Amino acid sequence: MPSASQAQIEKRRRILRAAITVFARRGYHASKVGEVATEAGVAYGLVYHYFGSKEQLLETIFRRTWSNMLEAVEEVEHSDAPVREQIRAIARIVLGAWEIDPELIRVLIKEVARGPQLQAEIDEIQHAFAALERVVARGQQRGELRAELEPRLAAWIIYGALEEILTGWVFGNLAATAEDVARAEESVVAVLCDGLALQKRRAKSSSTESQTRS
Repeated sequence: MPSASQAQIEKRRRILRAAITVFARRGYHASKVGEVATEAGVAYGLVYHYFGSKEQLLETIFRRTWSNMLEAVEEVEHSDAPVREQIRAIARIVLGAWEIDPELIRVLIKEVARGPQLQAEIDEIQHAFAALERVVARGQQRGELRAELEPRLAAWIIYGALEEILTGWVFGNLAATAEDVARAEESVVAVLCDGLALQKRRAKSSSTESQTRS
């Protein structure tokens, strides 16, 4: 028989899962706490017992998810892998979340990234930018990335690319099969690390720029 604490943890988990499902289906603002309770199979008052408000439910969903994702990104950051593989791993963490839990990603994109809740969570989000900035800076120190790039700006570009792909999937503007997710991961790495231009054309352009400066 589970202990009282285990039972409480399980009830909190069920309520959070129910909130994700209801928010994803109806939207945060249109959802009611009673709907979350019904989805979780618990009494209405129990939701307020574990979470003081609907706002706290959304904040808990965000903070738990973000904490887990940031921990995974920082683990990649602290690895000795080449920067290209680190960027690939980070893309896999972020974009792969869609395959694992599309309902959760819908809530995060629609209700946090595209909602007023974003400003309240900006301090947490800054930790992700800082981790990406350190990955870029270390890649520059190793001679794996162009030294003239601004690491902070590059970090925002990486983050923006990943978030916009997730947004495309959430709103149905991009195909989102397992193959599409894998292709998106590879495309992010290719564009960020190699650029869009053909290698020969890039080499010619660089040569022309050098001659112009001479």
